[in-house]
Amino acid sequence: MQSPDQFTQHGSAEGGSIALKRSMTKRHLIMLSLGGAIGTGLFLSSGQVISQAGPMGAVISYIIGGLIAYMVMLCLGELAVNLPVSGSFGAFASHNIGPGTGYMVSWMYWLGWSATLGTEFTAAALLMQEWFPTTSIWLWTLIFIIAVLISNLTSTRFFAESEFWLSFVKVATVLIFILLGLAAIFGLLPFKGYESAPLFHNLTAHGWFPNGLFPIFATMLIVNFAFNGTEMIGIAAGEAENPEKNVPKAIHAAVWRLMIFFVGTIIVISSLLPYQDAGLTGDHSQGLSNSPFVTVFNFIGIPYAEDIMRFVIITALLSTANSGLYAASRMMWALSVQNQLPKVFSKLTKSGTPVIAILVTMIGGLPGLLSEQFGADVIFKNLLGVAAFTMVIVWMSICWSQYNFRKRWLKSGHHLDDLKFKTPWYPFVPILGFITCTATGLSMACDPEMISGFIGCLVFMAGCYASYYWLYHKKN
Repeated sequence: MQSPDQFTQHGSAEGGSIALKRSMTKRHLIMLSLGGAIGTGLFLSSGQVISQAGPMGAVISYIIGGLIAYMVMLCLGELAVNLPVSGSFGAFASHNIGPGTGYMVSWMYWLGWSATLGTEFTAAALLMQEWFPTTSIWLWTLIFIIAVLISNLTSTRFFAESEFWLSFVKVATVLIFILLGLAAIFGLLPFKGYESAPLFHNLTAHGWFPNGLFPIFATMLIVNFAFNGTEMIGIAAGEAENPEKNVPKAIHAAVWRLMIFFVGTIIVISSLLPYQDAGLTGDHSQGLSNSPFVTVFNFIGIPYAEDIMRFVIITALLSTANSGLYAASRMMWALSVQNQLPKVFSKLTKSGTPVIAILVTMIGGLPGLLSEQFGADVIFKNLLGVAAFTMVIVWMSICWSQYNFRKRWLKSGHHLDDLKFKTPWYPFVPILGFITCTATGLSMACDPEMISGFIGCLVFMAGCYASYYWLYHKKN
């Protein structure tokens, strides 16, 4: 087994590489995780979940999604604290499942975040086009790509600090949304369409599950995508100060805050809007701009609320792209360090950023440039499906890796007390986490609009295994 130092202290003799720097604090880790999660999945896709699953169904979906994320993060905590490396998921899978699976997981994680870049840039460009209708979507996409590249090509400390404040804007907005929404629900603020306090009548006005129970299962992939990003703590562990102390605290803080934010947001939207009107419209002229956040603020009647909310959502989307580029490029760097990619990908600048890995990863943002030719909503839905499915595969590998890690740890003569962080309720947590993630991944096959992405992801997985074993036999 390779030690953490073998990953974090890649020598400068080859390819001009220097060590990644441990410059992230606990507040950086928490905000990086929150920033990665609060984005498209909450601001834009939450309405789709409500319209499909119904109000109470959506609440249950997000609670289940939060619990799945928490189980996975508990497994990640044990792995990340005992082996705090950049590119962690691939390393964990290589050590505890098999090197071929580790290679596949690394590439799936890279693909997931690379595809996410496309969803964030496309959605942000559509919102910008509402302000400037005569400009092209591809022009805004290009501008956003350049801005995110500049942020990532500076130092890790600068990236972490900028991401902290971008995430802070998102967190503050969600809190304000929930507080103002609750004020409208209880009649303290006027709300369009209601003469008296709407209270929580809309939650059950059409029954608990107006479309049945199946939509709860069918929307779980979108819900899990909303929690996508919490696992960034594991990626950042290799660049975190005092990971033994800060990583566990960041995991607990991030997951529970996300649960409160997401469930609170769904309750507010479902209470104020008829569930049939919460989803995104199919009108291409409006595209993805009909966010339930924008609708609620508009109906409350706050001056310029729509423009303010649109600005916040654009900021949130770019923040998610910013953190996603960071995570994916570190995974590519780790593959290079492990001699599974050419050395050029582990080349770092003097400030410690993997410049080639960052530039190549940005390829995922390029589909946004094709939005006007193929329909922005079509590109968005397919990229979202790919990003969500690949993340489910990574989460499954985390649970499986922790299960095998604990078994090997005890077999080798170690004691539980020797672990710096222990996943509670073993083996229940990793087993249930793996099963629920598997079910979530299979739900993608139930959506006709995502079936092509589902098949594409399976082909990509098979290609990863084939290329690994070809490289392995070639080396030997």
